[in-house]
Amino acid sequence: MFRKLMLSSALLAATAVAALAQTYPNRPIRVVVPFTAGSGTDIVARTVMEQVSQQIGQPIVVENRGGAAGTIGIGSVARAEPDGYTLLIQSTSFAVTATTYTNPGYDHRKDLAGITALVSLPNVLVVAPNKYKDVKALVAHIKANAGKLNYASGGAGSAAHLNGERFRLATGIQIQHLPFKGGPEGLASVMSGDSAFYFIPLPAARGLIDGGRLAALAVSGSMRSGSLPNVPTTIESGFPNSEYDFWVGFWAPAKTPRAIVDRLNAETVKALANPSVKEKLARIGGDPLPMKPADFDKFVNKEIDINATLVKAAGVKIN
Repeated sequence: MFRKLMLSSALLAATAVAALAQTYPNRPIRVVVPFTAGSGTDIVARTVMEQVSQQIGQPIVVENRGGAAGTIGIGSVARAEPDGYTLLIQSTSFAVTATTYTNPGYDHRKDLAGITALVSLPNVLVVAPNKYKDVKALVAHIKANAGKLNYASGGAGSAAHLNGERFRLATGIQIQHLPFKGGPEGLASVMSGDSAFYFIPLPAARGLIDGGRLAALAVSGSMRSGSLPNVPTTIESGFPNSEYDFWVGFWAPAKTPRAIVDRLNAETVKALANPSVKEKLARIGGDPLPMKPADFDKFVNKEIDINATLVKAAGVKIN
């Protein structure tokens, strides 16, 4: 009798999940971006989610919850009801804070379920205009002022922070890290001369580069960006082991029904293949990076391990 009751309960639960997936979504969806508006992650989120919203016939509201290198926003999603109506779009910083924040109030590997990667983006090394001829000139200036200068990032423990540390280790410079709440504040610091450089996703800096308010000396990825074909990589600039790849991904709370995660994956992958979306992403240097949920989870876990090694080498400590 007990066995029959257990089987009956399991059947009812499975039927309920199937019914939920069939009616999902039937109300607006909230997507948390744990950085300020205008950041590279925010621009990607709004570009892709606008198309997903059109496909599913429901509004998708992008909510910016910046602070603590994204951990505040991530935590709000990790603790949300796992019903598919509160989701997360975050960057490589997700894989960084898994190590740099020892007690953020959630588990990066267990409390969120991957939906798909969205795009890879070039992280660009920006400086004040007309100040340095190239990366070697920047490095020489910093070495001549060892320990006196700062570099900016969008937060302690963020991907921009780790990119800066990778560059510091590869070049042998002595420079202080100056964290900000988000990209716009960090860029303002570079333009004012308070910070020597910033490794930032291209979308957030493109307008300032095109307008001559910032200069792009290099990109940190393993190859040049099609959007900045004349800008070399940091490796091409003469600094081996300085590469750092930047990506943006999409998550749901861990206990979200698999049928809903699969639906979100299918709609997002479809949006990434949309010609209009691809064109908009290409303008900001974004290359679509669609994955199946299980593959994205494996990718993220590998990225966490890679960044953990870098955190240890750089001696980064947040809490």
